[in-house]
Amino acid sequence: MVMALLGTDFFERDVLAVARDLVGAELVWQGCSGVIVETEAYAVEGDPACHTASRPSAREFVSERPPGAAYVYFNYGMHWLFNLLVKGGERDGLILIRALDPRRGIAEMQRRRGRDKIEDLCSGPGKLALALGIGGGHHGTPLAGRGRPAGVGLRPPAGPLDVLADVRVGISKAADFPWRFLLAGSPHVSVPHGRVKPWKA
Repeated sequence: MVMALLGTDFFERDVLAVARDLVGAELVWQGCSGVIVETEAYAVEGDPACHTASRPSAREFVSERPPGAAYVYFNYGMHWLFNLLVKGGERDGLILIRALDPRRGIAEMQRRRGRDKIEDLCSGPGKLALALGIGGGHHGTPLAGRGRPAGVGLRPPAGPLDVLADVRVGISKAADFPWRFLLAGSPHVSVPHGRVKPWKA
């Protein structure tokens, strides 16, 4: 039996609820997949750390794209980062997918990353984008609903999970917002719970 993929209604809720509920979902991407073990929420309004606070292009993306669309950007001239758009609920926002527990296409992930250790393949947002082959050309790709490409999507979590909340990583603004969500005990997260160091400019 093939498990159904998450629909657009999943992303039409409050950004914090979606960010928490994405933990445990399986991200399927062109022959590879991994279970999401860490997310980070950014709210369109009232969150100075969100791109919408400083980038007109981000505000335009939120306005024009459907819930569940991929927001992909190049960070510090080094890494592509993969986010999902949430809109239509109490708070719209963008959710950074920070870490995965690899499940399918592991050999291809190892080749792209130049690493063999499973726990190191997707234990950070730049790592997982590289491992999955996600780049700027995927910006705007729908992961739910109309226009979703074959072989791309999100399978819902298998059951209740122990999800922890923590502060976000590398944030100089709104650094105390507990808007990072992690699967308790996972060896695949980028920074373990309670280990985020204060930002230093």
